Amino acid sequence: MVEIDTERLVLRDWRKSDLAPWAAMNADPEVREHLGPVLTAHEAAASIESFQHDLDRNGFGFWAVQVRSTGEFIGFTGLDPVDENMTFTGVEAGWRLARTAWGHGYATEAARAALAYGFDTVGLPEILAITTRTNLRSQAVMRRLGMTTDPAEDFDDPDSEPGPLRRQVLYRKQRDSHG
Repeated sequence: MVEIDTERLVLRDWRKSDLAPWAAMNADPEVREHLGPVLTAHEAAASIESFQHDLDRNGFGFWAVQVRSTGEFIGFTGLDPVDENMTFTGVEAGWRLARTAWGHGYATEAARAALAYGFDTVGLPEILAITTRTNLRSQAVMRRLGMTTDPAEDFDDPDSEPGPLRRQVLYRKQRDSHG
């Protein structure tokens, strides 16, 4: 079991008590705006099982995130191998927070801790981040993390139907540039 502490947050394994707030945030169309359709409660539960399985198997994955001072579950952040159907390989950093947690710097703080874990503990040479071209909030987090992008690497997600969620931007951060 890996638990990562930051100044204000705890990144930890998933608990049964996370299911209701996780399902609620994934039923929120604003949270899912750049991800696709809202999730059913069953789909949300299945995703938690998958996330925990990855954490147990790999020693990293998408951790549940809670606010240290209150214990409130606010979403996830972590590291995940890039899908096999992509034209590039690597490990991707990702995050998703409930709307009530937006605008507090939590995504940047949690992602910074996940990147440090990926570089310092896992020994990754590079970490990627991917989002839709229209997801300016996540791109701002990527820039705050010191990640860079090359428009020549933008791509169409092969799993997305034509539309605003298809065009993706790819950000990168090298191990020697973190800190």
